[in-house]
Amino acid sequence: MASPKTEPGIESIARNRQARHEYEVLDSWEAGLVLTGSEVKALREGKANITDAYGIVRDGEVYLLNMNVSPYSHGGYVTHESTRLRKLLLHKREIRKLIGGVERQGLTLVPLELYFKGGRAKVRMALAKGKKMHDKRDDARKRDAERDMARAFRRR
Repeated sequence: MASPKTEPGIESIARNRQARHEYEVLDSWEAGLVLTGSEVKALREGKANITDAYGIVRDGEVYLLNMNVSPYSHGGYVTHESTRLRKLLLHKREIRKLIGGVERQGLTLVPLELYFKGGRAKVRMALAKGKKMHDKRDDARKRDAERDMARAFRRR
């Protein structure tokens, strides 16, 4: 599946930059979000934070917790709760895969990116496994080695 940043018509709202550092991403899906009108308008202003968010499976449905959408600036007295439970829209076969990963294998459901695609709010969710401290150090060591090799080749 292509990355959202390479596809035309994608407007990124928020990215979870810590997710790839904290977790080993095994598989990812694009999911729609059930939102209210003021939430969509706040997202169009770019007022969202998904760094603390995570997904849960409850009663055969997938929900996103702790995604912070700040109130719409011109919302008046009727606004939304900023960190409410938001339902994700996925196909049944995708939900079955997520249930298998989360409940049986002990994996975590993490949002990677929040974006608009064709005027609709989407979130890229990943089934991920938490990294240990030594895994993070190994990744940093590999990244540094690759950077040094690239520098050496550029000099030649």
